[in-house]
Amino acid sequence: MRHEYSSQRALLQLRNRKDIPDSSWALALAPRLAQFEAVARHEHVTRAAYELGMPQPTLSRAIVRLEAELGVALFARHGRTLSLSPAGRAFLASVERALSDIERAVESVRADADPTAGKVAFGFLHTLGSETVPGLLRTFRADHPKVRFQLVQTYGEAMLDRLRAGDLDLCLTSPVPDAPELVARRLDEQKLRLVVPDDHPLAGRKRIRLAEAADELFVSLEPGFGLRRITDALCAEAGFTPKVAFEGEEAETLRGLVAAGLGVALLPPPPVPRPGVVELTVTAPRAVREIGVAWLDGHVDTPPVAAFKKFLLSRRGQLLH
Repeated sequence: MRHEYSSQRALLQLRNRKDIPDSSWALALAPRLAQFEAVARHEHVTRAAYELGMPQPTLSRAIVRLEAELGVALFARHGRTLSLSPAGRAFLASVERALSDIERAVESVRADADPTAGKVAFGFLHTLGSETVPGLLRTFRADHPKVRFQLVQTYGEAMLDRLRAGDLDLCLTSPVPDAPELVARRLDEQKLRLVVPDDHPLAGRKRIRLAEAADELFVSLEPGFGLRRITDALCAEAGFTPKVAFEGEEAETLRGLVAAGLGVALLPPPPVPRPGVVELTVTAPRAVREIGVAWLDGHVDTPPVAAFKKFLLSRRGQLLH
């Protein structure tokens, strides 16, 4: 109990030091943690110095300086040998955890950057998730079979926020963003259709001008989704503001709402034909959405990210085929 009390008191002294700001302790101590751990493990400065590949006097001075900065004695000296003090034992437990965490972090980032088996954090729109993205990954992995992917499927604004935060390496999005902190390249465009219930008065048509749907109730994605912005812009170009009766988060859910007779919608083609709806070609205005790849400007690509970026750019004009 006495040793435990001494250790706690020593650590309290460390926390209460006023001459080193809290935010600076890690910077001040980081280079010496491995030195302290080696001396603690060997209980001998000369053997620890040999293992670390540094002169013994240099290591001795480093340990003395560490103790002075912490304001506690980490070792008891016995001639050429050392033994940990109670404070040293308490400190060692935390140092070993810290060094272990560093080792795991190094292994993780090195593994993620491995040219043949690294990781790509890739974001994409929900509407590209059923066919387009699986097809892209299958083609890419034919030449890069061990590259790993962290896939994030979400809507446009959330995806760009994660790109800016560094959570994603690349993303497929629409509209193609125009922001100074991002680099974006247009890859393809996708026609949008006016989807109506199969018993709707317009269901017998094959083509329609969007202005003819001005009096219809619309079902649409929520604000913040790229397709919602495109829908609002196309309707404005056609001379009206859509009356939105239902808002959702997924295109196929909207198709279900249309099939239930709850409204009409501007949507990209479905992965497979859906019963209960008819999809009309919009002749005016030109109803398309551009799809592009985006990444953070100045972001340094790991080899697997660079390879996948090059692959995506090579698919310009063929992304959706």
